[in-house]
Amino acid sequence: MSIPLVITLVGADRTGLVESVARVVAEHDGNWLESRMCRLGGEFAGILRVEIPAEKKSALLAALQKISGLNVVIQPTQSAVAATSGRQTKLEIVGSDRPGIVREITSALARANVNVEEFFSELVSAPMSGETLFKASARLQLPEHCDLAALKRDLEKIAADLLVDVSFAELKA
Repeated sequence: MSIPLVITLVGADRTGLVESVARVVAEHDGNWLESRMCRLGGEFAGILRVEIPAEKKSALLAALQKISGLNVVIQPTQSAVAATSGRQTKLEIVGSDRPGIVREITSALARANVNVEEFFSELVSAPMSGETLFKASARLQLPEHCDLAALKRDLEKIAADLLVDVSFAELKA
C-alpha cells in the first residue's frame, strides 16, 4: 500500500541538492507528486508531496537525513487532495516596504475566512527611485458565501493605511 507524505526541506543551497532528493525518493520507489522549492537568503527551502510504499517511509526519512546539511521533516497526509468549495482569486500587493504588511493583510483575510493557498513575496528596487518595494502575490480560496466587495473594501482601507496597492483577479476554474 502506498502512502502520501509531505516533506519539508531546509539547508544550505548548492548545485545538485534537488537531484539528490529526487534520487532518494526514486530509490525508495517513491512518486514525486508536486513541489515548491526556492532559494531564500542563500538557503534552500522546499516542500514536496510524494507517494511511497508504506513500509519504506522510515528508510526514506533515514536516507533523506543523510543528505549533508539538509534538515528534513516528513508529515503523513491525506491520500487524496480534497476538493474545496468556493472561488479562487489572486491578490497582488505592491508598495513601499515596512513592517506589518503581511500581518495586516493576512489578518483581514483570516477575518473573512479566506484560505491563503499560496503566498509569494519579495523585496525589489523601484525602477525610478531605487527605493525598496514590497511585492507579494497570493492565491486565495474564498469561502462559498464570501462577500468579495466587503473584503475588497477592508483590504483597500488597510492598503491606504500601509501605502500599498492591492488588486484582485478572479481565477478561472
